[in-house]
Amino acid sequence: MFDSVFRRREEEDQFRSQGRLPPGQSLTNKFPVLHYGPVPSFKPQSWDFKVWGEVEQPLTLDWEAFNRLPRAKVTMDIHCVTTWSKFDTLWEGVSVRQLVDAGLIKLRPEAHYVVQHAEYGFTANLPLEVVLAENFLLATHFNGEPISPDHGYPLRGVVGAIPGRDDLKAPYLWKGAKWLRGLEFRREDKLGFWELAGYHNEADVWKEQRFA
Repeated sequence: MFDSVFRRREEEDQFRSQGRLPPGQSLTNKFPVLHYGPVPSFKPQSWDFKVWGEVEQPLTLDWEAFNRLPRAKVTMDIHCVTTWSKFDTLWEGVSVRQLVDAGLIKLRPEAHYVVQHAEYGFTANLPLEVVLAENFLLATHFNGEPISPDHGYPLRGVVGAIPGRDDLKAPYLWKGAKWLRGLEFRREDKLGFWELAGYHNEADVWKEQRFA
């Protein structure tokens, strides 16, 4: 037990020296489960994913069509507002940037914000620039395996920090919605579930923007 604690502290000091551990955070080698409400069931026959709002053409995809979209893999450090950080996590899924570049989603000039809509009416909001960046993914897989139900299966938004990419904004993990069902592109920002409950709207991990 003491050996494992010592090794974890050594690892934590290493990430801190590399400038990868944000203030107020601690290393975890586990993947804690945190969410509000029950885990929804997944029914592939009726599941769909929708894109609407400030787009030229709304889009609806069933599960089979969603899985035919171009795939991307991103290795990121993820940081939870409850103070744990997990490093070098590998995510696989769909890049919104790639969908826009391929013309599958055609944005109107008025699109500046994105609201992620998930099961039970849960929402999470982000600026468009974050959603189109490399460190945001519509993820189906974590470390080579399908995401587990309690971590958002079959689809979740995930946002983190890519080591060495200081040009990318890195919000806390709550800014990626579990059990994702759609993206709404908006002219104006709209607070998500946790922001309405008092959490910080920008949620920058390096500025410790935990609460409003």
